[in-house]
Amino acid sequence: MNAGIAAAHLEDQVLPKRCGHIGGKALIAANEMIGKLRMARAVAEDLGNADFIVIARTDGLSAIDAPEPARGLDLAIDRALRYLDTGLPDLVWCEFPTSDRGPVETFADQVRRRFPQARFAFNWSSSFKWFNDPAPISFAELGDLGYAFVFITLGAQHAMGHGLSRLLQAMAKTEEQGYVELQREEWAPGEDFPTKSHHFFSGVPYHQAVGKHYDAARLGTEFAEALPAEKVV
Repeated sequence: MNAGIAAAHLEDQVLPKRCGHIGGKALIAANEMIGKLRMARAVAEDLGNADFIVIARTDGLSAIDAPEPARGLDLAIDRALRYLDTGLPDLVWCEFPTSDRGPVETFADQVRRRFPQARFAFNWSSSFKWFNDPAPISFAELGDLGYAFVFITLGAQHAMGHGLSRLLQAMAKTEEQGYVELQREEWAPGEDFPTKSHHFFSGVPYHQAVGKHYDAARLGTEFAEALPAEKVV
């Protein structure tokens, strides 16, 4: 919290935990989870960070083992209600196993019958094949249901892997021209890719300025040589 982190989510899985989209999940007792929430809130208050956001996550919907007899959506709703009843979490995150909108809507509706102002977190997960969903639930629709924090886990990893794979495939076909085409896209008029200059992207000007300020830039006076801009990044 002192490092500037604004929020954290705590899970009700047993340790070692599993990814929310891998089978075999088991839950700790609800009282133990509530103790974790109490701890997080107490630490935030001790540090004077009253605005710290605590997110209570439950994997109850697809858990195969839990102290309660209920399973599935009933268990997830019950867990959410018990966590919100403490007044500790700012949001509740139910991890859904598929992109089906039915459980998402039912969960929000049932919880808000008791807590009308409840807010939820939603993992618009990259584990789901959204492109095969004829009507994927939209961010706007989620907002109407009370989902105040929507995120795509591993979205950046997929984007980076996709980009690198495209580059390697192109270079396998056309050798150096594969990279030439990448640069054409990066530097195309009207485009704004921060990586087109890896010097600026990695903060070279800033570190050079710091070095000059503290008389530590001993290898030159500027970070860039006097070379034509049309030839170097």
